[in-house]
Order: sequence, then structure tokens, then C-alpha cells
Amino acid sequence: METIEKKTNFITNAIDHDILNKVYTDDRVHTRFPPEPNGYLHIGHAKASLLNYRIAQQYHGKFNLRFDDTNPIKEDTEYIDSIKEDLSWLGIKWDDRLFFASSYFSQMADYAVELIKKGLAFVDQLSAEELRQFRGTLTEPGKESPFRNRSIEANLELFELMKAGKLPEGSHILRAKIDMSSPNMNMRDPAIYRILHTKHHSTSEDWYIYPMYDYAHPIEDAIEGVTHSLCTLEFEDHRPFYDWVLSHLDDFKKEPPRQIEFAKLNLTKTIVGKRFLKQLVDDKIVDGWDDPRLATISGLRRRGFTPESIQAFCEAIGVAKTNSTVDIAMLEHFIRDDLKLKAPRLMAVVEPLKVTITNYPNDQTEWVELPLNQENPELGSYTTPFSREILIDRTDFMEVPAKKYFRLYPGNEVRLRGAYFITCQEVIKDTDGNVIELKCTYDPATKSGGGCERKVKGTIHWVDASHASEVELHLYDYLIEDDAGLNKDNFLERINPNSLKVVKAYLEPELMKAKAYEKFQFIRNGFFSVDPKYTTATTLVFNQIVSLKSSWKPTN
Repeated sequence: METIEKKTNFITNAIDHDILNKVYTDDRVHTRFPPEPNGYLHIGHAKASLLNYRIAQQYHGKFNLRFDDTNPIKEDTEYIDSIKEDLSWLGIKWDDRLFFASSYFSQMADYAVELIKKGLAFVDQLSAEELRQFRGTLTEPGKESPFRNRSIEANLELFELMKAGKLPEGSHILRAKIDMSSPNMNMRDPAIYRILHTKHHSTSEDWYIYPMYDYAHPIEDAIEGVTHSLCTLEFEDHRPFYDWVLSHLDDFKKEPPRQIEFAKLNLTKTIVGKRFLKQLVDDKIVDGWDDPRLATISGLRRRGFTPESIQAFCEAIGVAKTNSTVDIAMLEHFIRDDLKLKAPRLMAVVEPLKVTITNYPNDQTEWVELPLNQENPELGSYTTPFSREILIDRTDFMEVPAKKYFRLYPGNEVRLRGAYFITCQEVIKDTDGNVIELKCTYDPATKSGGGCERKVKGTIHWVDASHASEVELHLYDYLIEDDAGLNKDNFLERINPNSLKVVKAYLEPELMKAKAYEKFQFIRNGFFSVDPKYTTATTLVFNQIVSLKSSWKPTN
């Protein structure tokens, strides 16, 4: 495994403490990323997976990818495939260390029998409503189930009936026997097995009982030899049960894994959480899990984000012990920063206005050479056609210019990027008074600014009218209008109805060579990427990755 520079934080401090005190044999460090395959990964999972992976790299340790597939009702092989694709794209490598919780079902059931035999687990028959009533509240202790004191023999017999599919769903559960008066609700005789007569994606119909996550999690970690189980903060109150399970199973009393919690990632104006994302997908509010407006990894990839930008973003935000919300402008900063030297800078006209250069020869077309990226000469150059009729963006002309407006207006001279100086001589309007064409003249001595000492303040982009190709641009605004609706049950009321705008644009010929996922800077229009979903052999669709301007500034 590749070694990367060590980052110091409370997690590495804890690992360093364990190494110093010889907690684990050979000072080993072993992490894992354990997604449940019930949805696509989002930006929060990117942070968590990269954190686990990089911790293993820093300590020359091991990293596992493990699918926690203990709930067959919500899981699907589609999600498994998407998760592997997303993590691989992020640069995470698991080699031969791919695991599934379902592979341990037999062992987990055996460990449940061990707990029953030790008098630490019992089969309960309370209904779901009775379980809620008996559990108590944050201020009132719970009550013990009337089935809590069954004999060990009776519990073993009932558990075997559960395993054999002889009992109906919801009729019985296996619970740990801990303390119904504990101030931690998670320690009030939590459920460890439930009955589900459901087909599993991997084990098919072999099992009628499935372990609860809080029971399966520590056992999976321990079986795999994980040393440091890094979890988000919502698992902090679950840690006592994590430790309880391991401390009462004979196989794991030596060098048990250690759970450490960190703050999850929340972004402003962004919907995260699989439940909310799935609702958007199921209700067809978005165009699938890979909709470019979503902060899923597949959505970010389709939009045009790079793995390097997400890696840099996750490194910059670091890890914390308290939850907070990161400005989405920070994520956008890192994709701009990553693409500014990578992306070719080419010309696209979104709101076309025809310009006729009246003193340019009617039958002449010349090819002008332009750099692909002025800040990165290594990208080289390209040529683009220029002739009598060109298209400019309508925003680059004002009939009555505002103060300090340096673009095109009647009588003003501007530079056409990479070509000539032109001067607006006449404005053509339709019967409704709308400007439909500009008549301009050019100065032949000013090609690419050469041989001319005259200075102009404005430079505008353009495309040759006879060679321009029409394409579709998808322009994005934030999917949620404000942060008040984030992760709330009423979040659908906050959905921005104008989060997607589809417009036509006209591109110079060089851009028509673009392939899926290729990224460009459209001069003065932002960064764009070729959409892999709707682009065909005859139709190009570009997704706006991000605008050119940022409201976020990095701090030193």
C-alpha cells in the first residue's frame, strides 16, 4: 500500500497512543470502510472512506472494503456495483480485501448461541408497541420483559426455531440481556436478531434471521482483525454496546477493535442522507442517483468533478469531534483549483448575436491559432476558423453602455480573442426594436494583437458563424433553496424548481471532438464537462461543473 504524509489529529493521536502502549501485536493498524448497500455513496461517504483509507496508508497498515449487507429488505447488487465503482474512481484500492457481512452469518449466529448459553441473551415475544412501552424514555428507566428470565434451554430452543424459519416475522426477537435502567437507551436490552423471511442478494433463502447492525458491526470488525473502527458521531452512544459484545465473546477478548467517532460531513445547500436522496430518486424529482445536482459521488463525477478535487477538499476540511456544516463554496473552490491548469479554454456562445464584419472578404476563411490554456503552455495550441460572419454573446454588447463598460457598443473598438480588433458601426433591429445584428469593421493589422500599438480595454470571445455547432448546456443551481430544509422531513418543500436550466450554445469546431467526461473552460462561462448519459454520436450535451467566480477564500 502507498505511503502518504502523516496528518496529525485526534484519531492519529489515539492510534499513536495504542502503538506506544503496544495495544496491538506488531503495532498493526487496520481500518475498514463498511457501507450498507442500500443506496449510492455521497460526499460524506467520500470523506469517511478516504479517511479510513489514508489512515491505513499513513501507518503502512491494512484497509478493508466491507459491505454490511445485514438488511436484505433494502439492499441490492446495483448498490454494491455502484459503491465499488465510486470508491475505485476516488482512488481507493482494496485489492483482495473485499468482504461481506453476510459471509459471517454462521459465525454471528454461533456467537449469539454463546451469549444465550452465558445467560446474556434471551428470546423475546413482546410486540413492537410493547417493546416501545417497555423501553422507557430518556428520563424514565425501562421495564424488563416478562420473557427476560426464560431458561437458557428455552431460549436456545426458540432461537433454533427462529433460525429454521418456524416462527413468523415479527413474532420473536433475540435481545441482549444488559440493563433496562441504563441511562444509555442503546444498552436497554437491545435487539441482536430479528426474523425476516426475505431473499438475500447473496445468501438467497438460506437464512430466516438477520443480525442487527449494532450486534454485527463489532463482530465483523473483530473477525477481520480491524484495530481502529472509525465511525461518525451518531455511533458514539452505540460504542458501549460495541464494547459489550466484544468483551463477552471469548474469541475477541484479546486485542478487540477500538471504535473512534468523528464528525460527519454536512454541506450548505446540499441534501445528504440516503433516505432523502432515495426519495428524490424514487419520486423522480431528479434524474437518478447520478443526477449532477446531487452530492452523490456518481452525481459529482457525471457533473465533471475530479477525484483529485474531492480528495483535496476532504484533506482540507480534516476531521473533527463536533458536527458542523461546510460551505459548499469550499468544495467548488477545489474543483476550480484542480481544473484551472488542466482544462482547455475554448469559446462557446450561449446567447448568440450575429456580427457581420463588412470590410472582411466575403469568400475568405482563415484559421487563427490560440493557446489551449494560457496558464499552461504544455497543453499546446489549436486553430479555429474566422470569417466575415461571427457570433458573440449578447451580453458583450450594449447599445447604451453603462459606466466603465468596455465591451462592444456603437463606435467602440474591442479585441476578438485571438483574432482582430473590430469596431461597431451599425446596429440592426427587428420590427419590435430588438437588436438582431451588428455591422462592424475590422483592422487587418491587428491580428492576434500583432503589429499594433493601439490598446483596447475590452476582449470578447466569439465563434465563426458558418462553422459553429449547436449543442445543449445544462446549467445548475443548488437543488435546495436554503439550508433550513436540509435533512428535515419537509425538505421537499425547499426544493428549488429552477435548479436545472437547459439552454442552447454554439461552439467552435475544436469542442466538437469532445468525449464523455472531458472537461473544458468555456471562456467567461465557467467549467463544463461532457455529459455521459445524454451525449450521443450526433448530439453533445455539456454539464456546467461550476462557474468561474468563487465566494470562498482559502485561509492560511
